[in-house]
Amino acid sequence: MKIFLKALGCRLNEAELQTCANELQSYGYEIVNSLQEAGIVVFNSCAVTQEAERKSRRAIRKYYRDNPGIKLVVTGCYATLSPEDVANKLGVDLVIDNTQKDNLAKIVKEKFEIPTSSVHAAEANESVLFARGKDRAFVKIQDGCRNSCAYCIVTVARGEERSRTPEKIIAEINSLHTQEINEIVLTGVHVGGYGSDNDSSLAKLIEVILNETDIPRIRISSLEPWDLNEEIIAKFKDKRLMPHLHLPLQSGSDGVLMRMGRKCDRDSYRRIVQSARDAIPNLVVTTDIIVGFPGETDEDWEHSKEFIQEMGFSHIHIFSFSSREGTPAAKMDNKIEPDVIKQRCKELEHINENMREQLMRANQGLVFNVLFESYSIELYSHEKRFFGYTDNYIRVAVDVPDGLEELAGQIHRVKLDCVDESGEFMIGRTMQHE
Repeated sequence: MKIFLKALGCRLNEAELQTCANELQSYGYEIVNSLQEAGIVVFNSCAVTQEAERKSRRAIRKYYRDNPGIKLVVTGCYATLSPEDVANKLGVDLVIDNTQKDNLAKIVKEKFEIPTSSVHAAEANESVLFARGKDRAFVKIQDGCRNSCAYCIVTVARGEERSRTPEKIIAEINSLHTQEINEIVLTGVHVGGYGSDNDSSLAKLIEVILNETDIPRIRISSLEPWDLNEEIIAKFKDKRLMPHLHLPLQSGSDGVLMRMGRKCDRDSYRRIVQSARDAIPNLVVTTDIIVGFPGETDEDWEHSKEFIQEMGFSHIHIFSFSSREGTPAAKMDNKIEPDVIKQRCKELEHINENMREQLMRANQGLVFNVLFESYSIELYSHEKRFFGYTDNYIRVAVDVPDGLEELAGQIHRVKLDCVDESGEFMIGRTMQHE
């Protein structure tokens, strides 16, 4: 039986389906990248915003409408928060909430009682890289969150913090490395909360990974700023830990941060970022910002823009505030008008573009290790353009004459020559072409 897997939303959703793919293959199922070939679809849904929930519904309806007779399995945050809607209104055969997700492969096998074939059974330590090129993989290290941010529905959908054992994490990383994966991204709902339930910590886990794997590149997906301690910063002395930190700020206004229930203000965030930059060479910091949180005044917004520019982020993930039923923010007064939110998002996107270009120009002429993606494009000049990321997460393109060199999935030393005219990435050249 052939199964098509699809994740919507965060990197954690993709990491979970990666693990699920391995388990399904161990039962004898074949993972396919074409929906038309599949007899079963497993969809890992998202509900972080109202728009994400709408996208989840649209995707489910499309699978049902366009693929009559296919078995449709839905899991993830939307399925957890609205199981009856998913089961009764959208033609879904099986709903699996987040508390059952670790047993998803077993539940699918038992529910449908579909005979499997040993032809497609995975070899020991083999990983299935579903719908991805062989360059990087996301590895789930924990689930759930103990923080209580006023806007967040994910804590409701994901529940209490639960850490995977180091043994399972190490086994997965080593398995991925044997499949020519050169970079893994440690991901979870609250990555910095790793070990809260098993007397461990993120720093201890990183140490184990550094000692017990040979994977060349390790990234941390997203880390709450208050979780970035000296122990974690010290691990960046090992060059296998990439000098990039995603530290969600959410707002640059102390008043808004307080209403959000965030655990740091501007001053503490500034100190945390400065400590990391002082200790980690070439560190790049990215962040999340929520625009239009209830009660965000014009003065709050001006303070926020000022602080964001002071921090000099290389990239901002911009989110319009989305009121989620069941969160404290949904009950707050002084909601911001959609037109105001839209205008503020435009202003922030302009700041985002300027900061990204400033960072790239600051790195012009420097040499970095770049992991190239499987994705490439053909150029009119009989060259092939490969894309990749530097250690510190700057996107780079390198043009190579057809037939001369295949860069996909490889790590090369690259000199960053200039910023592309689009402003989205840099143009570089591998050092062997000097």
